[in-house]
Amino acid sequence: MNATLQVSGYELRVDFSKPIDISIPLSAGPDNVNAWYCEPVRIEPVRMGDWVGDVKRGGSVNFRNVHFNPHGNGTHTECMGHISKEEITLNQELRSFFFVADLVSVTPVVKGDDSIITMDCLKGMASHPAANAIIIRTLPNDPSKCNRQYSNSNPPYIDVELMLHLVKKGIKHLLLDLPSVDREHDEGRLEAHHAFWQYPNSPRKGATITELVFVPDHVADGSYLLNLMITSLENDASPSKPVLYGLF
Repeated sequence: MNATLQVSGYELRVDFSKPIDISIPLSAGPDNVNAWYCEPVRIEPVRMGDWVGDVKRGGSVNFRNVHFNPHGNGTHTECMGHISKEEITLNQELRSFFFVADLVSVTPVVKGDDSIITMDCLKGMASHPAANAIIIRTLPNDPSKCNRQYSNSNPPYIDVELMLHLVKKGIKHLLLDLPSVDREHDEGRLEAHHAFWQYPNSPRKGATITELVFVPDHVADGSYLLNLMITSLENDASPSKPVLYGLF
């Protein structure tokens, strides 16, 4: 199914017949992607006396509890409430769900023990004039990102100068295939988070960061229509399902 949309004065032709899901599914056990020393996802049948919520074990229905941490288990989207003193939830902040997004592949710059996504990494990237979202795919890129154990591994992160540049460009939704925009151990400064949300001096309401996506190699760099889906959960972060649609 194809459609023509008007976005910020630009006409976009979208192919809705070929969705590209860039989320990593939440699955139980140690093979699910994990960060921040979180426990693995648990999906367990409810037990009440002799009754068990598992059809294979004699239950009438499958009826399971799910235990996870949205920041450490799987693809998730977070809002300014992640770093604010105020109780701000993603469900309150994210009120629209379709955006024009630029996908760009980058090779982080190695500086000492760190790998950093800098301004130079984005030099020469093409950008759609209506884009207010960016998806950063780090290289090398391989499916092991879908079950990588990131805790205590010092993953790549985003330089504050680049984050301020994205804010100046009007990027309100940042997606990347890493567990955080900040260094794993930074004494709690979270400088890139603060720069993106401009918190507390000029808070950017409605802006989001989505972490731990996976964009397969066959998806080319370029511009897409992004559908950013979340759960209706009153929390600073939620599991999310970002889906891309090609423009033509």
